[in-house]
Amino acid sequence: MNMNNQEKNAYVRTQILKTLLEMMQEQSFDSIVISTLVKRAEVGRASFYRNFTDLRDVLKQESDRLIKGWDGCFKMDGTDNFSEELAGLLDHLKKNEAFYLNVYKAGMEDVVKDTIISLFPISEDFPNALAYTYSFIAYSVYGWIHEWIRRGMQESGTELALMIAASQQKNN
Repeated sequence: MNMNNQEKNAYVRTQILKTLLEMMQEQSFDSIVISTLVKRAEVGRASFYRNFTDLRDVLKQESDRLIKGWDGCFKMDGTDNFSEELAGLLDHLKKNEAFYLNVYKAGMEDVVKDTIISLFPISEDFPNALAYTYSFIAYSVYGWIHEWIRRGMQESGTELALMIAASQQKNN
């Protein structure tokens, strides 16, 4: 089968991710070495480095790719859609539960943090109060997600969003 460069890169990326996740089930993330990974994935070492900088980057790129599949966005425009947007995000994360649980089991939760925080872009042009508010909300959302994943994602995304909304109403 002849593949163009784009198809070859997609194949390499898929093989590396699949193999890395398999290896993460068998051994600690810190003990995985790239030479063993590429051999097991049946791809070249140069192909790995053409697509990724290191093993963490494999997980980071997959986390970013998965989040792009979420069709929502946080509009911090004062509308009351935040709970719906949060429920949508959490449901999307739940659909990809195996990936996120693997990442946490490997001790790589900062990969998820970076992805979630990036959903709240803070501009240097923002007044300080607005930047601090965005940061507070971004890290609060990540905190909820962090604890939910850490506890095994027992609830659906919608259930968690409802729990969060109920706790916010009690505090108001």
